[in-house]
Amino acid sequence: MIEKLNPYLQKLGIEKLNNMQLEALQVAEKHPDMLLLSPTGSGKTLAFLLPLLLNLKFDQKGVQAVVVVPSRELALQIEQVFRSLQTGLKVTCCYGGHSVKIEESSLLNDAPALIIATPGRLSHHLRKGNFDVSTINYLILDEFDKSLELGFDEDISFIFDELFKVKGVVLTSATHFEELPSYVAARDFFQLSFLQEEVHKPKLSVEVIHTRSKDKLKLLLHTLCKYPNQSTLVFCNFREATEHVYELLRHKGISAVIYHGGLEQQDREKALVKFRNGTASIIVNTDLASRGLDIPDVQHVIHYQLPLNEESFIHRNGRTARMKADGMVHLLLSEEEYKPEYITDYTETDFINEDLPLPEPTEWVTFYIAAGKKDKISKMDVAGLFYKKAFLEKEDLGMITLQDKMAYVAVKRKKARAALDLLKNEKIKGKKYRIGIDN
Repeated sequence: MIEKLNPYLQKLGIEKLNNMQLEALQVAEKHPDMLLLSPTGSGKTLAFLLPLLLNLKFDQKGVQAVVVVPSRELALQIEQVFRSLQTGLKVTCCYGGHSVKIEESSLLNDAPALIIATPGRLSHHLRKGNFDVSTINYLILDEFDKSLELGFDEDISFIFDELFKVKGVVLTSATHFEELPSYVAARDFFQLSFLQEEVHKPKLSVEVIHTRSKDKLKLLLHTLCKYPNQSTLVFCNFREATEHVYELLRHKGISAVIYHGGLEQQDREKALVKFRNGTASIIVNTDLASRGLDIPDVQHVIHYQLPLNEESFIHRNGRTARMKADGMVHLLLSEEEYKPEYITDYTETDFINEDLPLPEPTEWVTFYIAAGKKDKISKMDVAGLFYKKAFLEKEDLGMITLQDKMAYVAVKRKKARAALDLLKNEKIKGKKYRIGIDN
Protein backbone atom coordinates (compact mmCIF):
# COMPACT_ATOMS: atom_id res chain seq x y z
CA MET A 1 0.00 0.00 0.00
CA ILE A 2 2.69 2.49 1.03
CA GLU A 3 4.81 1.39 -1.92
CA LYS A 4 2.07 2.51 -4.30
CA LEU A 5 2.01 5.93 -2.66
CA ASN A 6 5.77 6.49 -2.44
CA PRO A 7 6.08 8.20 -5.86
CA TYR A 8 3.45 10.74 -4.82
CA LEU A 9 4.97 11.30 -1.39
CA GLN A 10 8.34 11.97 -3.00
CA LYS A 11 6.74 14.76 -5.03
CA LEU A 12 5.67 16.34 -1.74
CA GLY A 13 9.10 15.81 -0.22
CA ILE A 14 7.65 13.52 2.46
CA GLU A 15 9.82 10.61 3.61
CA LYS A 16 7.54 9.20 6.29
CA LEU A 17 3.86 9.50 7.22
CA ASN A 18 2.88 10.17 10.82
CA ASN A 19 0.99 7.61 12.92
CA MET A 20 -2.39 9.21 12.31
CA GLN A 21 -1.93 9.11 8.53
CA LEU A 22 -0.71 5.50 8.60
CA GLU A 23 -3.64 4.36 10.72
CA ALA A 24 -6.11 6.22 8.52
CA LEU A 25 -4.72 4.32 5.51
CA GLN A 26 -5.14 0.98 7.32
CA VAL A 27 -8.69 1.77 8.47
CA ALA A 28 -9.72 2.94 5.01
CA GLU A 29 -8.78 -0.47 3.58
CA LYS A 30 -11.46 -2.20 5.65
CA HIS A 31 -13.99 0.51 6.52
CA PRO A 32 -15.48 2.68 3.75
CA ASP A 33 -17.01 5.07 6.33
CA MET A 34 -14.60 6.72 8.75
CA LEU A 35 -14.80 9.49 11.35
CA LEU A 36 -11.29 10.89 11.80
CA LEU A 37 -10.78 13.01 14.93
CA SER A 38 -7.45 14.76 15.04
CA PRO A 39 -6.10 18.15 16.16
CA THR A 40 -5.67 21.12 13.87
CA GLY A 41 -2.32 20.94 12.08
CA SER A 42 -1.83 17.18 12.45
CA GLY A 43 -1.94 16.34 8.74
CA LYS A 44 -5.56 15.34 8.13
CA THR A 45 -5.45 16.46 4.48
CA LEU A 46 -3.08 13.66 3.49
CA ALA A 47 -4.89 11.28 5.85
CA PHE A 48 -7.96 11.41 3.58
CA LEU A 49 -6.34 12.22 0.22
CA LEU A 50 -3.95 9.25 0.21
CA PRO A 51 -6.61 6.54 0.79
CA LEU A 52 -8.74 8.31 -1.81
CA LEU A 53 -5.87 8.23 -4.29
CA LEU A 54 -5.64 4.45 -3.93
CA ASN A 55 -9.31 4.15 -4.92
CA LEU A 56 -9.52 6.60 -7.82
CA LYS A 57 -9.58 4.99 -11.26
CA PHE A 58 -7.31 6.66 -13.78
CA ASP A 59 -9.21 5.31 -16.79
CA GLN A 60 -12.72 6.28 -15.62
CA LYS A 61 -14.55 9.34 -16.87
CA GLY A 62 -16.75 11.50 -14.67
CA VAL A 63 -16.58 12.76 -11.10
CA GLN A 64 -15.39 10.05 -8.72
CA ALA A 65 -15.04 11.92 -5.42
CA VAL A 66 -16.15 15.11 -3.69
CA VAL A 67 -14.44 16.91 -0.80
CA VAL A 68 -16.63 19.40 1.10
CA VAL A 69 -14.94 22.08 3.22
CA PRO A 70 -16.22 25.03 5.30
CA SER A 71 -14.06 27.76 3.73
CA ARG A 72 -12.69 28.92 0.41
CA GLU A 73 -9.18 29.05 1.80
CA LEU A 74 -9.28 25.41 2.88
CA ALA A 75 -10.66 24.40 -0.53
CA LEU A 76 -7.74 26.12 -2.28
CA GLN A 77 -5.28 24.59 0.17
CA ILE A 78 -6.49 21.03 -0.47
CA GLU A 79 -6.53 21.68 -4.21
CA GLN A 80 -2.88 22.74 -4.04
CA VAL A 81 -1.91 19.59 -2.13
CA PHE A 82 -3.74 17.38 -4.62
CA ARG A 83 -2.12 19.12 -7.60
CA SER A 84 1.28 18.73 -5.94
CA LEU A 85 0.77 14.96 -5.98
CA GLN A 86 0.92 15.22 -9.80
CA THR A 87 -1.53 12.38 -10.37
CA GLY A 88 -2.61 13.58 -13.81
CA LEU A 89 -6.23 13.50 -12.62
CA LYS A 90 -8.32 16.61 -13.11
CA VAL A 91 -9.49 18.52 -10.04
CA THR A 92 -11.94 21.42 -9.89
CA CYS A 93 -12.28 23.82 -6.97
CA CYS A 94 -15.69 25.48 -6.39
CA TYR A 95 -16.33 28.20 -3.81
CA GLY A 96 -18.16 31.45 -3.24
CA GLY A 97 -16.44 34.46 -4.74
CA HIS A 98 -15.11 32.39 -7.65
CA SER A 99 -16.60 32.65 -11.14
CA VAL A 100 -19.63 30.34 -11.44
CA LYS A 101 -19.21 30.30 -15.23
CA ILE A 102 -15.61 29.11 -14.99
CA GLU A 103 -16.67 26.36 -12.58
CA GLU A 104 -19.58 25.30 -14.76
CA SER A 105 -17.32 25.12 -17.81
CA SER A 106 -14.84 22.93 -15.92
CA LEU A 107 -17.60 20.62 -14.64
CA LEU A 108 -19.54 20.29 -17.90
CA ASN A 109 -16.56 19.98 -20.25
CA ASP A 110 -14.46 16.94 -19.37
CA ALA A 111 -15.70 16.46 -15.79
CA PRO A 112 -12.95 16.29 -13.12
CA ALA A 113 -12.17 13.16 -11.12
CA LEU A 114 -12.25 15.23 -7.93
CA ILE A 115 -14.35 18.22 -6.87
CA ILE A 116 -13.33 20.28 -3.84
CA ALA A 117 -16.09 22.67 -2.81
CA THR A 118 -17.72 24.71 -0.11
CA PRO A 119 -21.23 23.52 0.86
CA GLY A 120 -23.18 26.40 -0.68
CA ARG A 121 -21.40 26.34 -4.02
CA LEU A 122 -21.57 22.54 -4.29
CA SER A 123 -25.31 22.66 -3.57
CA HIS A 124 -25.69 25.21 -6.37
CA HIS A 125 -23.98 22.95 -8.92
CA LEU A 126 -25.98 19.92 -7.75
CA ARG A 127 -29.26 21.79 -8.16
CA LYS A 128 -28.22 22.97 -11.61
CA GLY A 129 -27.23 19.45 -12.63
CA ASN A 130 -23.77 20.61 -13.68
CA PHE A 131 -22.22 17.16 -13.21
CA ASP A 132 -23.35 13.54 -13.17
CA VAL A 133 -23.59 12.20 -9.60
CA SER A 134 -23.95 8.56 -10.66
CA THR A 135 -20.18 8.10 -11.01
CA ILE A 136 -19.33 9.46 -7.54
CA ASN A 137 -18.15 6.82 -5.07
CA TYR A 138 -16.53 8.85 -2.30
CA LEU A 139 -17.62 11.83 -0.20
CA ILE A 140 -15.29 13.55 2.26
CA LEU A 141 -16.32 16.30 4.66
CA ASP A 142 -13.18 17.96 6.00
CA GLU A 143 -13.53 20.11 9.16
CA PHE A 144 -17.10 18.77 9.42
CA ASP A 145 -17.53 20.27 12.90
CA LYS A 146 -16.60 23.70 11.56
CA SER A 147 -19.13 23.39 8.70
CA LEU A 148 -21.89 22.70 11.22
CA GLU A 149 -20.67 25.53 13.45
CA LEU A 150 -20.86 27.95 10.50
CA GLY A 151 -24.47 26.99 9.73
CA PHE A 152 -24.02 24.79 6.64
CA ASP A 153 -26.21 22.02 8.07
CA GLU A 154 -29.00 22.49 5.49
CA ASP A 155 -26.61 22.48 2.53
CA ILE A 156 -24.78 19.40 3.80
CA SER A 157 -28.05 17.57 4.40
CA PHE A 158 -29.00 18.30 0.78
CA ILE A 159 -25.58 17.08 -0.43
CA PHE A 160 -26.03 13.81 1.47
CA ASP A 161 -29.48 13.36 -0.07
CA GLU A 162 -28.05 13.84 -3.55
CA LEU A 163 -25.01 11.61 -3.00
CA PHE A 164 -26.66 8.88 -0.93
CA LYS A 165 -25.33 6.10 -3.19
CA VAL A 166 -21.64 6.74 -2.52
CA LYS A 167 -19.55 3.78 -1.36
CA GLY A 168 -17.63 5.61 1.32
CA VAL A 169 -17.91 8.72 3.49
CA VAL A 170 -15.08 10.26 5.51
CA LEU A 171 -15.69 12.94 8.14
CA THR A 172 -12.79 14.79 9.74
CA SER A 173 -13.04 16.93 12.84
CA ALA A 174 -10.81 18.62 15.39
CA THR A 175 -13.44 18.16 18.13
CA HIS A 176 -15.57 15.34 19.51
CA PHE A 177 -19.24 15.01 18.56
CA GLU A 178 -21.87 14.46 21.22
CA GLU A 179 -24.24 13.38 18.46
CA LEU A 180 -23.90 13.24 14.69
CA PRO A 181 -26.68 14.79 12.54
CA SER A 182 -29.39 12.32 11.55
CA TYR A 183 -28.49 12.35 7.85
CA VAL A 184 -24.96 11.20 8.77
CA ALA A 185 -25.74 8.89 11.68
CA ALA A 186 -27.38 6.31 9.42
CA ARG A 187 -23.95 5.24 8.16
CA ASP A 188 -21.69 2.94 10.17
CA PHE A 189 -18.61 5.06 10.88
CA PHE A 190 -15.37 3.62 12.20
CA GLN A 191 -14.09 6.25 14.63
CA LEU A 192 -10.36 6.91 14.63
CA SER A 193 -9.45 9.43 17.33
CA PHE A 194 -6.13 11.11 17.97
CA LEU A 195 -7.49 13.96 20.05
CA GLN A 196 -6.09 12.60 23.31
CA GLU A 197 -2.73 11.41 22.08
CA GLU A 198 0.16 13.06 23.88
CA VAL A 199 2.25 13.03 20.70
CA HIS A 200 -0.01 15.62 19.12
CA LYS A 201 -0.24 17.97 22.09
CA PRO A 202 1.52 21.20 21.21
CA LYS A 203 4.40 22.42 23.35
CA LEU A 204 2.96 25.75 24.37
CA SER A 205 4.03 28.22 27.01
CA VAL A 206 1.14 30.45 28.03
CA GLU A 207 1.57 33.86 29.65
CA VAL A 208 -1.25 35.96 31.07
CA ILE A 209 -0.46 39.68 31.16
CA HIS A 210 -2.61 42.18 33.06
CA THR A 211 -2.92 45.84 32.19
CA ARG A 212 -5.25 48.82 32.47
CA SER A 213 -7.86 49.07 29.71
CA LYS A 214 -6.38 52.29 28.37
CA ASP A 215 -2.96 50.62 28.05
CA LYS A 216 -4.06 47.49 26.24
CA LEU A 217 -2.90 48.65 22.81
CA LYS A 218 0.43 49.66 24.36
CA LEU A 219 0.72 46.16 25.81
CA LEU A 220 0.03 44.63 22.40
CA LEU A 221 2.63 46.85 20.78
CA HIS A 222 5.11 46.04 23.55
CA THR A 223 4.60 42.30 23.06
CA LEU A 224 5.19 42.58 19.31
CA CYS A 225 8.32 44.69 19.88
CA LYS A 226 9.62 42.14 22.39
CA TYR A 227 9.61 39.49 19.64
CA PRO A 228 10.41 41.55 16.53
CA ASN A 229 9.42 40.07 13.17
CA GLN A 230 8.56 36.66 14.60
CA SER A 231 5.50 35.14 12.93
CA THR A 232 2.49 36.11 15.03
CA LEU A 233 -1.29 35.83 14.95
CA VAL A 234 -3.21 38.52 16.82
CA PHE A 235 -6.78 37.38 17.54
CA CYS A 236 -9.71 39.75 18.00
CA ASN A 237 -13.37 38.81 18.38
CA PHE A 238 -14.84 41.33 15.96
CA ARG A 239 -13.98 42.85 12.60
CA GLU A 240 -14.03 46.38 13.99
CA ALA A 241 -11.37 45.46 16.53
CA THR A 242 -9.15 43.88 13.87
CA GLU A 243 -9.43 47.05 11.78
CA HIS A 244 -8.54 49.23 14.77
CA VAL A 245 -5.51 47.15 15.74
CA TYR A 246 -4.33 46.79 12.15
CA GLU A 247 -4.45 50.55 11.54
CA LEU A 248 -2.39 51.15 14.68
CA LEU A 249 0.29 48.72 13.53
CA ARG A 250 0.35 50.18 10.04
CA HIS A 251 0.68 53.66 11.51
CA LYS A 252 3.71 52.45 13.47
CA GLY A 253 5.26 51.00 10.31
CA ILE A 254 4.96 47.40 11.50
CA SER A 255 4.70 44.72 8.79
CA ALA A 256 1.19 43.35 9.30
CA VAL A 257 -1.82 42.15 7.31
CA ILE A 258 -5.49 41.89 8.24
CA TYR A 259 -7.81 38.92 7.78
CA HIS A 260 -11.55 38.69 8.49
CA GLY A 261 -14.77 37.60 6.82
CA GLY A 262 -15.75 41.08 5.71
CA LEU A 263 -12.84 41.37 3.28
CA GLU A 264 -13.09 40.54 -0.40
CA GLN A 265 -11.82 37.06 -1.20
CA GLN A 266 -8.89 38.42 -3.21
CA ASP A 267 -7.80 40.58 -0.26
CA ARG A 268 -7.97 37.62 2.12
CA GLU A 269 -5.91 35.46 -0.22
CA LYS A 270 -3.38 38.25 -0.67
CA ALA A 271 -3.03 38.65 3.10
CA LEU A 272 -2.18 34.96 3.46
CA VAL A 273 0.30 35.18 0.57
CA LYS A 274 2.14 38.08 2.22
CA PHE A 275 2.28 36.28 5.57
CA ARG A 276 3.51 33.01 4.08
CA ASN A 277 6.18 34.65 1.94
CA GLY A 278 7.59 36.72 4.80
CA THR A 279 6.46 40.18 3.68
CA ALA A 280 4.27 40.46 6.79
CA SER A 281 5.20 38.87 10.10
CA ILE A 282 1.82 39.55 11.76
CA ILE A 283 -1.78 38.68 10.90
CA VAL A 284 -4.48 40.57 12.79
CA ASN A 285 -7.54 38.39 12.48
CA THR A 286 -10.84 37.08 13.79
CA ASP A 287 -11.48 33.41 14.57
CA LEU A 288 -11.92 32.84 10.83
CA ALA A 289 -8.16 32.14 10.72
CA SER A 290 -8.18 29.68 13.64
CA ARG A 291 -9.34 26.69 11.61
CA GLY A 292 -8.48 25.04 8.35
CA LEU A 293 -5.82 27.43 7.05
CA ASP A 294 -2.34 26.34 6.10
CA ILE A 295 -0.31 28.90 8.06
CA PRO A 296 3.07 27.32 8.79
CA ASP A 297 5.67 28.16 11.42
CA VAL A 298 3.62 30.47 13.61
CA GLN A 299 5.67 31.29 16.69
CA HIS A 300 3.25 33.43 18.70
CA VAL A 301 -0.50 33.63 19.24
CA ILE A 302 -1.72 36.79 20.95
CA HIS A 303 -5.26 36.88 22.31
CA TYR A 304 -5.91 40.61 22.21
CA GLN A 305 -9.52 39.86 23.10
CA LEU A 306 -10.64 36.91 25.20
CA PRO A 307 -11.77 33.89 23.18
CA LEU A 308 -15.50 33.20 23.51
CA ASN A 309 -15.00 29.70 24.91
CA GLU A 310 -12.40 26.99 25.55
CA GLU A 311 -12.85 25.44 22.10
CA SER A 312 -12.08 28.77 20.45
CA PHE A 313 -8.99 29.14 22.67
CA ILE A 314 -7.74 25.70 21.65
CA HIS A 315 -8.23 26.29 17.95
CA ARG A 316 -6.60 29.70 18.03
CA ASN A 317 -3.58 28.17 19.73
CA GLY A 318 -3.60 25.33 17.22
CA ARG A 319 -2.04 27.67 14.67
CA THR A 320 1.24 27.61 16.64
CA ALA A 321 3.37 24.77 18.01
CA ARG A 322 2.22 22.59 15.13
CA MET A 323 3.58 19.08 14.93
CA LYS A 324 5.74 19.23 18.09
CA ALA A 325 7.28 22.66 17.49
CA ASP A 326 7.49 25.16 20.33
CA GLY A 327 5.16 28.15 20.50
CA MET A 328 4.10 30.96 22.81
CA VAL A 329 0.59 32.08 23.70
CA HIS A 330 -0.05 35.53 25.16
CA LEU A 331 -3.37 36.42 26.81
CA LEU A 332 -3.77 40.19 27.26
CA LEU A 333 -6.27 41.07 30.01
CA SER A 334 -7.58 44.47 31.08
CA GLU A 335 -8.90 45.05 34.59
CA GLU A 336 -12.45 44.15 33.47
CA GLU A 337 -11.35 40.76 32.13
CA TYR A 338 -10.58 37.57 34.01
CA LYS A 339 -8.52 34.54 33.12
CA PRO A 340 -10.83 31.67 32.12
CA GLU A 341 -10.78 28.71 34.51
CA TYR A 342 -9.82 26.29 31.73
CA ILE A 343 -6.36 27.93 31.49
CA THR A 344 -4.44 26.14 34.23
CA ASP A 345 -0.79 25.98 33.11
CA TYR A 346 0.54 29.50 32.72
CA THR A 347 2.75 32.29 34.01
CA GLU A 348 1.22 35.58 35.17
CA THR A 349 2.65 39.10 35.10
CA ASP A 350 1.59 42.74 35.15
CA PHE A 351 2.45 44.97 32.22
CA ILE A 352 5.44 47.18 32.87
CA ASN A 353 5.74 49.73 30.10
CA GLU A 354 9.24 50.20 28.76
CA ASP A 355 10.55 51.71 25.57
CA LEU A 356 11.44 49.03 23.05
CA PRO A 357 12.55 49.73 19.49
CA LEU A 358 9.93 49.11 16.82
CA PRO A 359 10.61 46.07 14.63
CA GLU A 360 12.58 46.73 11.47
CA PRO A 361 10.69 46.21 8.19
CA THR A 362 10.75 42.57 7.07
CA GLU A 363 13.41 41.64 4.51
CA TRP A 364 10.83 40.82 1.83
CA VAL A 365 8.28 42.77 -0.21
CA THR A 366 5.59 41.34 -2.47
CA PHE A 367 5.45 42.08 -6.19
CA TYR A 368 2.23 41.47 -8.09
CA ILE A 369 1.85 40.56 -11.74
CA ALA A 370 -1.62 40.85 -13.31
CA ALA A 371 -1.36 37.41 -14.93
CA GLY A 372 -1.74 33.87 -13.66
CA LYS A 373 -2.59 30.27 -14.41
CA LYS A 374 -5.45 31.23 -16.73
CA ASP A 375 -2.92 33.17 -18.83
CA LYS A 376 -0.72 30.06 -19.12
CA ILE A 377 1.94 31.66 -16.93
CA SER A 378 4.17 29.30 -14.90
CA LYS A 379 6.39 29.85 -11.89
CA MET A 380 9.37 29.28 -14.16
CA ASP A 381 8.17 32.11 -16.41
CA VAL A 382 7.94 34.44 -13.42
CA ALA A 383 11.30 33.43 -11.96
CA GLY A 384 12.95 33.81 -15.38
CA LEU A 385 11.61 37.34 -15.69
CA PHE A 386 13.13 38.42 -12.37
CA TYR A 387 16.43 36.62 -12.95
CA LYS A 388 17.01 37.73 -16.52
CA LYS A 389 15.43 41.18 -16.64
CA ALA A 390 15.82 42.43 -13.06
CA PHE A 391 19.22 40.73 -12.64
CA LEU A 392 18.28 39.18 -9.30
CA GLU A 393 20.25 36.35 -7.73
CA LYS A 394 18.56 33.20 -6.46
CA GLU A 395 18.71 34.40 -2.85
CA ASP A 396 16.93 37.64 -3.82
CA LEU A 397 13.79 35.79 -4.94
CA GLY A 398 11.44 34.19 -2.46
CA MET A 399 8.10 32.41 -2.68
CA ILE A 400 6.15 32.62 -5.95
CA THR A 401 2.38 32.18 -5.69
CA LEU A 402 0.25 31.66 -8.80
CA GLN A 403 -3.50 32.28 -8.81
CA ASP A 404 -5.95 32.22 -11.69
CA LYS A 405 -5.38 35.82 -12.76
CA MET A 406 -2.58 37.03 -10.49
CA ALA A 407 0.95 36.11 -9.52
CA TYR A 408 2.71 37.23 -6.33
CA VAL A 409 6.49 37.20 -5.88
CA ALA A 410 8.56 37.79 -2.76
CA VAL A 411 11.64 39.93 -3.49
CA LYS A 412 14.34 41.09 -1.09
CA ARG A 413 13.36 44.57 0.06
CA LYS A 414 16.79 46.04 -0.64
CA LYS A 415 16.53 44.99 -4.31
CA ALA A 416 12.84 45.77 -4.84
CA ARG A 417 12.88 49.35 -6.09
CA ALA A 418 15.62 48.74 -8.64
CA ALA A 419 13.88 45.56 -9.80
CA LEU A 420 10.60 47.41 -10.31
CA ASP A 421 12.29 50.07 -12.43
CA LEU A 422 13.83 47.38 -14.64
CA LEU A 423 10.59 45.41 -15.05
CA LYS A 424 8.14 48.23 -15.80
CA ASN A 425 8.13 47.70 -19.55
CA GLU A 426 9.03 44.01 -19.73
CA LYS A 427 6.85 41.24 -21.17
CA ILE A 428 6.10 37.64 -20.23
CA LYS A 429 5.68 35.27 -23.16
CA GLY A 430 5.50 38.23 -25.51
CA LYS A 431 2.74 40.01 -23.64
CA LYS A 432 2.94 42.99 -21.31
CA TYR A 433 1.20 42.69 -17.92
CA ARG A 434 0.87 45.19 -15.09
CA ILE A 435 3.66 44.73 -12.53
CA GLY A 436 3.97 46.54 -9.21
CA ILE A 437 4.75 46.31 -5.50
CA ASP A 438 1.83 45.54 -3.19
CA ASN A 439 1.95 47.84 -0.20
